[in-house]
Amino acid sequence: MTAARDLKELSEAEALRRLASVPFGRVVFTLHALPAVRPVNHVVADGRVVIRTNPGTVLSKEVAPAAAVVAFEADDLDPYERVGWSVIVTGIARPVTDQEEAERFKKLLQPWVQGGMDQVISIQPEIVNGFELVPLDDAS
Repeated sequence: MTAARDLKELSEAEALRRLASVPFGRVVFTLHALPAVRPVNHVVADGRVVIRTNPGTVLSKEVAPAAAVVAFEADDLDPYERVGWSVIVTGIARPVTDQEEAERFKKLLQPWVQGGMDQVISIQPEIVNGFELVPLDDAS
């Protein structure tokens, strides 16, 4: 049996560092007044979470047209050892309209799926929550 675990809160800086260390996460947004979730690959750049999408997709229609409140979650959990971490960022998602900035982000973020993925969306974190699941003797 695996030993007991505890949750250790991460600082905002550490949470964002860990978020930047993984290639994909989940964006949570509102669709028809209900929560919706989509897995996406991402990068953390300039303190923002950046994703790409195809124009005409649900993300493009619901998140990109104007500022939208979203959450973004990513984690690295080991179900066998019962250790790992999770980070949730809540903030404002906006389309990146500056062409130079959009091109820079496109070079940093290669889509995992086929298609144009020409729309770049950045999420400015307003609330950052992160925790690490650790063995009790490492929780200090």
